[in-house]
Amino acid sequence: MRRLLKFLHTMGSAGLLGALASLVVMLSLAPNPAALPGYAATRGAMGAVATWVFLPSLAVTLMSGLVAMAVNRAYLNAGWAWLKLATGVLMFEGGLVYVQGPMQREAELSAKVLAGLGNPATLAVSLPGERGTLWVLLLVSAANVALGIWRPRVLRIPHAT
Repeated sequence: MRRLLKFLHTMGSAGLLGALASLVVMLSLAPNPAALPGYAATRGAMGAVATWVFLPSLAVTLMSGLVAMAVNRAYLNAGWAWLKLATGVLMFEGGLVYVQGPMQREAELSAKVLAGLGNPATLAVSLPGERGTLWVLLLVSAANVALGIWRPRVLRIPHAT
């Protein structure tokens, strides 16, 4: 069971970091909304990565980490594990609210505008916030990987007697 959980956690982390890095690159290379066909295609791809890679990877990482904490009693006393849990929950909330949701909405909106059913002025409104959020989540994800590898002795939780 431990090896399966470690495998799932590692694969989820790899997918999460890869998805975030891909989104950062796509966002930086996205054409201006004035070049509507290219912008809509890029935003559609970003929405797909957020929905089909980022979100499932985030869920697998968080769930496998939670189950690992439940079945491995040593993790319950390890401060680094609790720190990873706290940042993982924040990652999940931030991923849903600030990544997956806005990217999916922008993909749908740009497709509507491309079809002539929307106002082009409404595109790319959230662009500056998206870029910053992606970088923050990427750094937090990398910090979580570092915590899992080096397991520093932070917040040592005493055993209950």
